[in-house]
Amino acid sequence: MSKNLDINVHHLTRVEGHGNIVVNMRDGKLERAELEIVEAMRYFEAMLKGRSFHEAAIITSRICGICSLGHQMTSLKTTEDALGLEISKQTLLLRKLLVNGATLQSNILHVYFLVAPDLLGAPSVFPLVPTHREVILRALRMKRLANDIGDIVSGRAVHPITPVPGGFTRIPTVGELKEIKRKLIEEGLPDVKETVATIKSLAGGIPNFTRKTEYISLKNKDEYALYDGDIFSSDTGVNDVHNYREMTNEFVVRHSTSKHAKHNRTSYMVGALARWNNNYDQMTELSQAAAEQLGLTPKTYNPYMNNVAQVVECAHCIEDSIKIIDELLADGLKDEKPNQTPTKYGTGVGSTEVPRGILYHEYEYDRRGNIMKANCIIPTGQNLANIDDDMKKLVPEIIEKPKEDIIKHLEMLVRAYDPCISCSVHMLNVEFINED
Repeated sequence: MSKNLDINVHHLTRVEGHGNIVVNMRDGKLERAELEIVEAMRYFEAMLKGRSFHEAAIITSRICGICSLGHQMTSLKTTEDALGLEISKQTLLLRKLLVNGATLQSNILHVYFLVAPDLLGAPSVFPLVPTHREVILRALRMKRLANDIGDIVSGRAVHPITPVPGGFTRIPTVGELKEIKRKLIEEGLPDVKETVATIKSLAGGIPNFTRKTEYISLKNKDEYALYDGDIFSSDTGVNDVHNYREMTNEFVVRHSTSKHAKHNRTSYMVGALARWNNNYDQMTELSQAAAEQLGLTPKTYNPYMNNVAQVVECAHCIEDSIKIIDELLADGLKDEKPNQTPTKYGTGVGSTEVPRGILYHEYEYDRRGNIMKANCIIPTGQNLANIDDDMKKLVPEIIEKPKEDIIKHLEMLVRAYDPCISCSVHMLNVEFINED
């Protein structure tokens, strides 16, 4: 049966940044199925040139207002790798606590406020306020708890100020950590269990679509890798973070101001589902129980289930944060001076899992401690080729549905990746050719 289809969703809603969905089919042949990225370029690598190692993390945290903590952690690790700055166990634990809080905050924001309206047939979260008041209050309460972790440990929830190369300028008090732990136990644990129940009740609205792809994330033999680890591909196995360019292979496409990336196939996926598929056996008991309730099994190939994986990670982050606080309190808090005396000058690479996937920074420093070159590879940019490949498989499978349903499936697909489009458009080299 021949089929013609034209879809142009201009500036998709409920995502961070601006992107268009474009699909064209003629006589049953798919001609285009693409996510156009139309944001202007943001030259953060250029902004870093000439800047001191004291400034790098402050600048890069401005790449994103949602993942500011992730960019800052990755930047700090990159600088420390380049300059040979060792950090203490206490600094490491506090950073892991911050990453848990940032992951919880972003995942809750996305699942409740950007995805749930699709599952409930609402255009946005606002019509749900009077009809699902307690659920919305729960979401706000969980987001506030995650922000509290940022406020107390890093000075503020957005664009943190106390984490610096080699340590912290201020650490939380015993009383502040105990208060976070109390809220995690009395509010966080019950709320995440209710969140699992809520998403389970809505799971019937998740489209049934599968496409096998490559999943790339950090992997750490000692823990569920969010803060640190090696690069792991479900296709090719382990690689050192310093070899990140071998894994990303960025390239330019006509329909995007953000670069795309590929490794072993034409595309790969990063994010919560990739982390789950690669590291599910290292999650806490509560999160594994949540996965079982939500039908999230190892080697899940449905990209829409990325949002379910985000919920499972919320359970992990809450339970793991309690464990980290207990360890900090048992060791005793120490007023440590940040280690900011370089033992070398050169190139450093850092990688952290931010909510949307694996993030890489690379800096080259001169002997004055100033950056000569910088490179940042953002998770959403790594996912864009995979989104396009998903769309190319999805459209022919749902072509008999009404156009409105096809559009909804495509919008939900893009939103499932939780794209941070503005982050992804960090740099593009442009060569102007005189064609006179």
